[in-house]
Amino acid sequence: MVRFGQILGLVILFVIVVFGAWWAIYPGPDPKGFEYIGWRLGLPTLRTDEALGVMVGDHHGRNLVIGKTQGELLKRFGYLLTLDQANSYYRRYCVNPADYVGKEVFMLRQSNWMVVMQNGRAVDLVLLKGC
Repeated sequence: MVRFGQILGLVILFVIVVFGAWWAIYPGPDPKGFEYIGWRLGLPTLRTDEALGVMVGDHHGRNLVIGKTQGELLKRFGYLLTLDQANSYYRRYCVNPADYVGKEVFMLRQSNWMVVMQNGRAVDLVLLKGC
């Protein structure tokens, strides 16, 4: 008869092997890596600017923004920039003001992510890249 201690030891060994393999396959800042997943869960595992760069590869990154209020976004990302404060390249070439009449538009920090707000909530997340 197998003892409880042996079963517990095997379970612990299995968990260590699985998480070790996961850590080895997705090292550092990667959308499937521990650091980014920890950041998504609210843990301070990555700097926010670095996490925003990794968010480009995250298929569920929109869930971090859509439906949030400005206050919730500030709490999550630290600061937002208006288009006037953001990179002039975005204002000049990427954003057509006519598309956002009646909406507020913010940039998530100094990143390429633009948040479109309507009625106090984020309704769209746009990656401004290669405009």
